[in-house]
Amino acid sequence: MNHHPKRRILAITFLFLIGFSLSAFSVSAQDYYVYVAAESEDEVHLIKLDGETEKAEIAKTITVGRYPTETDGPHGINISPDGEYWFLSIAHGNPYGYLAKYKTGTDELVATTDLGMFPASMEISKATGLLYVVNFNLHGDMVPSTVSVVDPEFMEVVTDIETGIMPHGSRISDDGTKHYHVSMMTDELYEINTGALQVSRKLNLRKGAKKMKEMDHSKMDHSQHQANGMKGMDMKMHKPEVKPTWADPHPNKPLVYVAGNGSDEIIEIDTEKWEITRRLKSGKAPYNLEVTHDGKLLVASYKGEAATGIFDLKSGKEIAKVPNSRKVTHGVAISADNKYAFLSVEGIGGEPGSVDIINLETNKRIAVVETGKQAGGIIFWKQEG
Repeated sequence: MNHHPKRRILAITFLFLIGFSLSAFSVSAQDYYVYVAAESEDEVHLIKLDGETEKAEIAKTITVGRYPTETDGPHGINISPDGEYWFLSIAHGNPYGYLAKYKTGTDELVATTDLGMFPASMEISKATGLLYVVNFNLHGDMVPSTVSVVDPEFMEVVTDIETGIMPHGSRISDDGTKHYHVSMMTDELYEINTGALQVSRKLNLRKGAKKMKEMDHSKMDHSQHQANGMKGMDMKMHKPEVKPTWADPHPNKPLVYVAGNGSDEIIEIDTEKWEITRRLKSGKAPYNLEVTHDGKLLVASYKGEAATGIFDLKSGKEIAKVPNSRKVTHGVAISADNKYAFLSVEGIGGEPGSVDIINLETNKRIAVVETGKQAGGIIFWKQEG
């Protein structure tokens, strides 16, 4: 017979609470992994963050590139939607750059395919399964460039879509139907219909610019395409003001955010009305940006002041500015649970690059991992634990 039922109940409750606490602790103690490219070292690093201790380290370094005696320049990086492969744009080649496909985990090279001049950022569409990569054409003539569309399974180029001068910031809407990128030298945001494989709209991002009509390329003949190309060439005579460098769609609203590298602002575009709705004052020279997966925050790298800006998107205000570990902040990647932001920082001269890690709950930098020189393209892979 149990003469102390209250004690028994208390003991059971205590054990239950201990079990619940341990379970909650095990869920929160995650390990986070990101890939970052060191452009001047021909290396890609796999960075691991221990979510319990908030200490980070290089878990693995992968040597990339075709030419051991030259700097090939790994630039843009992204992960397939199923997490099975990572893709890397190699900026320099003879004369063009190329795309490389690697297996996640083993990091073995699977295949390559040649692209245009200085291929940069990229993403795979969930709707079409195709990869869209902008050819930034950094060292070429100031003429319209292209977006290369690649079948990532067979690593073959499907088509090249003509776009603006020095396109960059390639990101795709959550449903996979729209691809957004910016033309740095013509101050424009481009929208590509991923299924039709053509530019559907473009928007001038300058203050006071008139809204451009939607284009139906299917009804244009070759001479019209050439005329549009010449108009793009004429734009080189106009000095860019906004110098946009990145575009990122909101995860659940019809909005796209653009980094105005030359105008020190974050520009919000309503994709239903196809017009600018807000201009958010930022730090000096925002370069890359990413919206958190819950759509509440926007994290922007300030290439001109070695800092990271964190915006509350409801109010449109910068709620924190976090100093980075060295100069020339580059890329942004956010963990799947929205807890951490990973920033690649190039450094200057012969100094190493780094990955700075910011806790988005406290808006404090909690770790710095030194990398190869000129840390650039960065992408979140997974969290586990």
